[in-house]
Amino acid sequence: MSRRPVKERRKPPPLSPHSLQELALAYVARFASSGSKVEQYLQRKLRERGWDGDAAPDPRAIVDRFAELGYIDDEAWARAKGGSLLRRGYGARRIEQALGAAGIEEGLRAEVRAGEAEYRQSAIAYAARRRLGPWDSRPADRAGREKQIAAMLRAGHGFEAARAVIDAASVAEAEAWAAEVEENP
Repeated sequence: MSRRPVKERRKPPPLSPHSLQELALAYVARFASSGSKVEQYLQRKLRERGWDGDAAPDPRAIVDRFAELGYIDDEAWARAKGGSLLRRGYGARRIEQALGAAGIEEGLRAEVRAGEAEYRQSAIAYAARRRLGPWDSRPADRAGREKQIAAMLRAGHGFEAARAVIDAASVAEAEAWAAEVEENP
């Protein structure tokens, strides 16, 4: 049995100012993203395909223009991403890392940061989802407790929060811990 020759993939043509803008527009139409991530995407495409324009490419100008037009909104994206991670049970440190990696500035990260009550509810959600602490049906031993606390720490929760949730005697006690901050602002 003979093999067919493998077709060589044609290299896409270098980008022009128009095609670079079209790539950016297609990206923001498909993905909700921060300005920094769109700029990184455009720079990667320029490295892969090259440039065919007269002047040097300016991905930052395209990002700024799209932000003016409302196609890119870092604040809305940061609120949505932070809220999503919070609902999935991640803690403050992990959310900060994700927003920082996406190029969200520190001032904006501070503005969209959740409060202590939300972070406690997030710790409860994470423990329930991962079946840690009082949600675990197995009897607690020292090694298991340490692994559970480590999992909470990796998820971005502080040590005190992890210990409070994992060491709770019951689900009701863990939920009462989370509700404490709501009663005492």
